[in-house]
Amino acid sequence: MRSLTRRQWIAGSLLLGASAVGANAFAIEPRRVSVTRHSVGSGGTGRARRIVQLSDLHLQDVGAHEDRVARAVAALAPDLVVMTGDSIDDAGHVDLLGEFLSLLDTGTQKVAILGNWEHWARVDLAHLARTYERHGCRLLRNETVLLHLDGRELLVSGLDDLVGGAPDLADTLRGVPPHPDHLVLAHCPAHRDLMQRELASMRADASDTTGASNTMGAMLPRCVLSGHTHGGQIALFGWAPVRPRGSGPYVAGWYDGEIPLYVSRGIGTTMIPARFGAPPEVALFEWTTAS
Repeated sequence: MRSLTRRQWIAGSLLLGASAVGANAFAIEPRRVSVTRHSVGSGGTGRARRIVQLSDLHLQDVGAHEDRVARAVAALAPDLVVMTGDSIDDAGHVDLLGEFLSLLDTGTQKVAILGNWEHWARVDLAHLARTYERHGCRLLRNETVLLHLDGRELLVSGLDDLVGGAPDLADTLRGVPPHPDHLVLAHCPAHRDLMQRELASMRADASDTTGASNTMGAMLPRCVLSGHTHGGQIALFGWAPVRPRGSGPYVAGWYDGEIPLYVSRGIGTTMIPARFGAPPEVALFEWTTAS
């Protein structure tokens, strides 16, 4: 048998490696479910409230992968599930979302926001809201709600999408009193930076009007939860060569600032059905409430 030359051996090794990477990216990693755990807040007493974030489902089917996601959520026993946009990217998939929601515990409180794809796909938003509602989930579009989680309060604001919708922070917070446990849901992570500037402007306007800064500063959220980036979807050692408009400088994980930001890698895929270095994520936040 003729032996391989060094060049042939290297070429064969590279081809084998590329095949393995491709198999992982298209067949293995998109089907994984990675659970990440985080702590929010301090100084409170009693049990931390458990908040699970699901983002960027991009549902094309409800099968074994979606069942694994639902079982991962159930195992975390959340007090609240938040869905941060791009649950579907096709106007014909609203009922598919209902099928997925039926896999989640009916007794768990749930809230959702819109992503860019619900707008771009021209999803019937009234139908979408009714579908969420039938499964115990409230769709927030520039709205704030005060939730009661096992005797503790959590203020949740849900903003419309930054690049596909019409977000209105002032309208979202109008008439809302400051609260020490305030969570903001915004699909695009770049929205956090705009929000910080808008809140600073609102505080300055209030100070000019009253002669002293009012309680607007106390309205700064504890954190913002976003998605949109898919963690880059194809990420090389943490570097994501392609990210969608609205990502800003963010890829995945925690980012400091006046308002801390967490960017979920999300669940599904878009454009190409592949993930590499950015496995699907179910994120758990153990929130120690002050109230």
